[in-house]
Amino acid sequence: MIWDDNGYLISKNRYSENSIIAEVFTKNHGKISGIIFGGTSKKIKNYLQVGNKIYVNYNSKSPTRIGYFKVEILKALTPLYFDENQKLSCISSAMNLIKLLTAEAQSNEEIFILIDKFFEILPLENWIKEYIFWELELLKLLGYDLELKNIVEKEIIDQKVNYFVKSSSEKKNIPNFLIDKNYKDVDLKNLLKGLKLVTDYLEKSILRPNNLNIPSSRTHFVNLLK
Repeated sequence: MIWDDNGYLISKNRYSENSIIAEVFTKNHGKISGIIFGGTSKKIKNYLQVGNKIYVNYNSKSPTRIGYFKVEILKALTPLYFDENQKLSCISSAMNLIKLLTAEAQSNEEIFILIDKFFEILPLENWIKEYIFWELELLKLLGYDLELKNIVEKEIIDQKVNYFVKSSSEKKNIPNFLIDKNYKDVDLKNLLKGLKLVTDYLEKSILRPNNLNIPSSRTHFVNLLK
């Protein structure tokens, strides 16, 4: 099996002294694992940064055996943020979510396009807010739509609108910006609440039922924001 495609490098691990095993989310073939021979060499290792957009030629002798990649750089995206720890950590966290939540060799062009959009978000002034919506869109594409607007209730206290969800055991406040996208008064405290809400949903509805834990890269990203 031989094919060519564009993709994003979402993970890499050393395979031998000179090679790595890479996972690439491609436009037409989904998430694919393969060996990159010479992946530790000075010639190419500098552009094999998680998050970079690459052109791949994939070759596999059998669907049951791991194949190998020949790669070329298309866009060196991650190095743009080497001096911005929060954004660099966000790239690591986002790519790790793609790795963790997507199935091997299942084409999903919508997710590929969503990764394109992720790198359009990072230069924005309100990138953290937009990233939270990006995560919600990712979960929706994977069949885990949180549907906040359908489950929240609204109350007005001291002429301020508050949104919340209520169960038999607790009442949880929802940051206004998650319901009203035109809401502009969004501080770091509410952004962190939004990230926690998504984290709790991710853990309860997706990870825990599959005996998975919250990725350390996500925890590190959130801690850097505090």
